[in-house]
Amino acid sequence: MPTTAFNPEKDMPDMSGKVILITGGTAGLGAETARRLAKQSPAHIYISGRNAAAADKVIQQIRQAGSKTVVTFLKCDLASLDSVRHAAERILTHESRLDILMCNAGIMAVPPGLTTDGYEIQFGTNHLGHALLIRKLLPLLETTAAAADVRIIILTSLGYKFARGMNFDEVRSVQEGTLGSWMRYGRSKLANLLYARELARHYPALTSVSLTPGVVNTGLVENLGLFNRAFVYLTTLGQVQKTEEGAYNQLWAVSAPKNSLQNGQFYEPVGVLSNKLSEAAKDANLARQLWEWTEDAIKAYL
Repeated sequence: MPTTAFNPEKDMPDMSGKVILITGGTAGLGAETARRLAKQSPAHIYISGRNAAAADKVIQQIRQAGSKTVVTFLKCDLASLDSVRHAAERILTHESRLDILMCNAGIMAVPPGLTTDGYEIQFGTNHLGHALLIRKLLPLLETTAAAADVRIIILTSLGYKFARGMNFDEVRSVQEGTLGSWMRYGRSKLANLLYARELARHYPALTSVSLTPGVVNTGLVENLGLFNRAFVYLTTLGQVQKTEEGAYNQLWAVSAPKNSLQNGQFYEPVGVLSNKLSEAAKDANLARQLWEWTEDAIKAYL
């Protein structure tokens, strides 16, 4: 359950005029976040994903709830850098501002595989696809930040603790092994956390944070195989939240006063600055290596 009295019905400000992009906004936490934010009357919400039918359902739900906010489906496959590039360019073509970029989409403990570009599927989807999206949209985010409070919110997970470090020579392989799917997931989530910190260092005018929603009963868990699903539930007894509660931390990160957020830091539900980071998560040198490696990996798409 949420650990503070945060109530999105009462504690979220009016968001008139703001433009928001939520990756993975067609289902689960992303859809719940879009539905909640639409109640605050932003000018435009983009929900990205691969499933147009699922997006249409979310858009209809928002309209039926009485929101006048424009909601648009943005087709984007994070496992394809070319798809990410086209999605970002669509935003750059159609928008003169972007106030909130929420990197919500992700995959968890999936079987071994590679992205379209040959990267380990979880690392490529959860980190590299989002990194390219962020980098492509940075000029628009910076322009907006000249006169507005701009935030980049990256969802990670306490699963980052599965990773004791990061071997960049391995990210172009499937990395099989005992509990390999969780180790791969952990590396991708560690990358999310470290990348948010580096964004804050390189672009201090923007507010960039990482956060975990906690353990949430969404398709991300329910779509796992029997062993992995049991692993999640047995290791998180009494901690599983409903989807609407699971979205609280990212809604808090959108709506909390700017001066209450520490740029580049990691937050647990709800709005709790984490003081229990692993050694890898505190490794500034590893964060810099990740930034440099990522820049090189995506440079052809910028």
